[in-house]
Amino acid sequence: MNDLAALLPLVAILALFWFMVVRPQQRRQREVVSLQQSIQVGQRVMMSAGLFGTVVSLTDDRATLEIAPGTHVEVARAAIAKVDEPLTGDSPTHLEPGDA
Repeated sequence: MNDLAALLPLVAILALFWFMVVRPQQRRQREVVSLQQSIQVGQRVMMSAGLFGTVVSLTDDRATLEIAPGTHVEVARAAIAKVDEPLTGDSPTHLEPGDA
């Protein structure tokens, strides 16, 4: 009985580690894979290095992005970190003199 009581804190720590570290990481990994598989031609995306571009073509493991008019780069599909959402709202892009 004493041996079982000594193992209980260790089991609790392992369970806590599982729920706090391993499960969230697995969930994030599934979300990233789902995002990379759902990419379509014409979407604006951001690569993990912070480079933005528009998807021009896709293959199984690669994507061709247009990063500037007439400039295409071929990247690994795994390098795409997120789909760039266009800005919405009525926020001004510049301020006129006298605006605060």
